[in-house]
Amino acid sequence: MRLEDTDFSDVKIIHPEIIPDLRGNFAEIYDKSAFAELGIEIEFVQDAWSSSIKAGTIRGLHFQSQPHAQAKLVRVTSGKIFDVIVDIRPLKSSFGNHICLELDATTQSSVFIPAGFAHGFCSLTDNTQISYKMSDHFSPPNYRGIRWNDPELKIEWPIDPSSAIISEKDAALPLLRNAIK
Repeated sequence: MRLEDTDFSDVKIIHPEIIPDLRGNFAEIYDKSAFAELGIEIEFVQDAWSSSIKAGTIRGLHFQSQPHAQAKLVRVTSGKIFDVIVDIRPLKSSFGNHICLELDATTQSSVFIPAGFAHGFCSLTDNTQISYKMSDHFSPPNYRGIRWNDPELKIEWPIDPSSAIISEKDAALPLLRNAIK
């Protein structure tokens, strides 16, 4: 595995070693010891999956508050996404900043997102599937989110906002200034 830094020192892209043979490919996606050697020491307790039928589907920006904040390991298992990570740590100088990256099933790369960040994505292909590992269980009382098109975040989504496919729940999320208190 190879680690790639991002503009947020705690957010990392993990590139697996893909081993091809006549049958196809093999890669280790997660190994607790290998991650620890890379400096990511985390205990994951839950796996989740989502699928987006159409390109242009937006999910997020989601997070959980303390004491059930979650670190996530996100990987695309089918298709391609535009991934967005927003720093929601109010005491950090990077609060409200974001990074965007593309993840796709071809590379099998993952992104490690520690607690303290909101996460969302836009599917870039039809029939996109995402796999998540999380460091804490889903906790409805601690579930939070930020509206995907918050004008203060200035996220340049890769689609026309009027054509975005988004749930009513995500469309009604508060702006960052109202979500973090």
